[in-house]
Amino acid sequence: MKYGIVIFPSKKLQDLANSYRKRYDSHYSLIPPHLTLKDPFEADEAKISEIAQKLSGIAKKSKPLTLHVFKVSSFQPVNNVVYFKVKPTEELEKLYQDIHEQFPDDDTKYAFVPHITIAQDLSNDEHSDVYGSLRMLGIDHTETVDRFHLLYQLENGQWTVYETFLLGKE
Repeated sequence: MKYGIVIFPSKKLQDLANSYRKRYDSHYSLIPPHLTLKDPFEADEAKISEIAQKLSGIAKKSKPLTLHVFKVSSFQPVNNVVYFKVKPTEELEKLYQDIHEQFPDDDTKYAFVPHITIAQDLSNDEHSDVYGSLRMLGIDHTETVDRFHLLYQLENGQWTVYETFLLGKE
């Protein structure tokens, strides 16, 4: 089965992201707006129980963190993704590193760039138009995040929560 690890932002930030995602994101109906901490990976039931235990330990020793979204950016020319850029913080980087240390065969393709996708699977022309208009948005949103989630993918492609981990809680 396929699993992933994410942070879901507040409803307010999700609503803002969804106002763009419903038009520009092909994954809009499959998963709510999120910040990816671990790209999708395969695991069986025994392995995911072990991973969940390790994630629980990471969560207990981590503190709630600040999520600061401060602009719209793009991954072009690597790919045509437009996103809300999240300011990298020491706490967020540490959480990311702690999670990835639990995956010795980690084959992460890209460096960690904290973000919330708002548009993807766009043609070059679509990307140019969408990014050109959205990068003018004056976005400045800060919130505290106190949890992250282990998700699994259903047969229809949708993602749902397998387990939630509260930061700094026993």
